[in-house]
Amino acid sequence: MSGEAVFAATHARSVAVRRVALLLALALCALPAAARAQQGPQRAPTNLQVLPKDIPHDSLIAIMRGFTNALGVRCSFCHVMGPDGGMEGADFAADTKPEKRNARVMLQMVRDINSQWLPKLPDRSTPPVGVGCITCHRGMPVPTTIDRVLGTTLDSAGATAAIARYRQLRTETMERGTYDFGEGPVSDVARRLAAQGKTADAAALLEMNSEFHPQSAAVDVQLGDVYRARGERDKAIVRYRMALEKQPNNQMARRRLDELTNGTQPHP
Repeated sequence: MSGEAVFAATHARSVAVRRVALLLALALCALPAAARAQQGPQRAPTNLQVLPKDIPHDSLIAIMRGFTNALGVRCSFCHVMGPDGGMEGADFAADTKPEKRNARVMLQMVRDINSQWLPKLPDRSTPPVGVGCITCHRGMPVPTTIDRVLGTTLDSAGATAAIARYRQLRTETMERGTYDFGEGPVSDVARRLAAQGKTADAAALLEMNSEFHPQSAAVDVQLGDVYRARGERDKAIVRYRMALEKQPNNQMARRRLDELTNGTQPHP
């Protein structure tokens, strides 16, 4: 094939590729318009009491999506949806649901915190700290903490159920960061249980805590204290020794171990 023929063939392929690319680009540009046409005309929002009444539609939708993500809910959480549960026939202006009325109060609270209270901090960080729905809710319709979940389950169903609930939430929500699964919250609940004389429940929770935080000397010491209070001397000694293996300078574990063994056992 001559050089001119090669050039002609290459040029033809290039033109064809450009034409295909142009058609694809036009099709992609047309998709949003087609989608909007299927959705019908946008309805102007009504009954806005906290948000600006002239807020652009796109901005309003972005805010609503932020709510659903922060609370882990759908539009139906606050709004009266259509007969089939969908957008068709939905009454977004209705104030029927208490969740919507509560949301207005929450919006005003967030606005006041960000505009009135946080600016009063004498040494505010840079960039300035602000709060939003996600700050407290973290994917939950009703914000709570893992220690409160444990406490509620303990009161209603006992330690076994509380431990099962903790394991379930840890598996299901760890990646979302919904709860604090550090050692602190469980240790706090166990401390309160021990103070109430519920040492068996405290020990069960701390054994689980040690399972998830095997390098924590603090959990070992706390568990040793619970076992000592229960009169389970051997178990307490094991835990104090485990604490010293992880943290040789832990004076609390050293003193407790010496008290139980009269100083006859060498430290790890």
